[in-house]
Amino acid sequence: MVQIMNKVPEKDGKKEKQRQHEANVRVSLGKIKNKIIVMSGKGGVGKSSVAVNLSIALSKKGFQVGLMDVDLHGPDVLRMLGLKGTVEVTGDRKISPLAYSKNLKVLSIESFTPNKDEAIIWRGPLKYSAIQQFIGEVYWGDLDFLLIDSPPGTGDEPLTIAQMIPDAKAVIVTTPQEISLADVRKSIHFCRTVKMEILGIVENMSGFKCPHCGESIGLFGSGGGEKTACDMRLTMLGKIPFDPKLVACGDAGISYQDKYEDSDVTRAFSEIAEKLSRLL
Repeated sequence: MVQIMNKVPEKDGKKEKQRQHEANVRVSLGKIKNKIIVMSGKGGVGKSSVAVNLSIALSKKGFQVGLMDVDLHGPDVLRMLGLKGTVEVTGDRKISPLAYSKNLKVLSIESFTPNKDEAIIWRGPLKYSAIQQFIGEVYWGDLDFLLIDSPPGTGDEPLTIAQMIPDAKAVIVTTPQEISLADVRKSIHFCRTVKMEILGIVENMSGFKCPHCGESIGLFGSGGGEKTACDMRLTMLGKIPFDPKLVACGDAGISYQDKYEDSDVTRAFSEIAEKLSRLL
């Protein structure tokens, strides 16, 4: 007598596993009201700093916020927030993001790597799988905002977010200098090509206040972000002044907004967070 084995073929097993991953992503995203990808056309414009500080500003307004770092080759978010250690797995095999505060949860590829200086050498399919797990296999819970820190440019990571989170919206970070603005226009065209709504533009490093006379100096030019927003018919969300103390706090893993509550930079982030909460 021939015994019939109820074994799922390997190919069908992979398909079923993929369907389960996709179902997990849908369930997780269903608990998140607003998904925002923070993008930049080029590196060096302070995109991660904006993502981190905007997350903090939203959390300080009482919103439940998640910050997901999908800059897989250059993750900086954990270090900027002073977070250490690796993630834990819950009883139902979900990953618990790291808690920065009662209102802010954080996840980065660095959460999984004991050696923080280890290079991540991955191609497209592995990146897609990692981002899928960041969403579907992580216990984000009920969030008002999920901010996604994406690497510069228009490569695998932002494209994966556009495909995986169809209702994600973009905040694009630039500096006033023309070379940054030329690249940010590519990010704008990317968003329009993949049908991703753009919430607006943030101009970072927008003027430096002289500590002696108080005059604002345009170290990287001035007005470029506002002009681009006007030309591209986009909302100008705000301008973040250049402050070396913001850089120092990021390097030290200290909250700038806690240390310098009355600064122009803290007020700028608070105003941008308020504007976003009204737009959404």
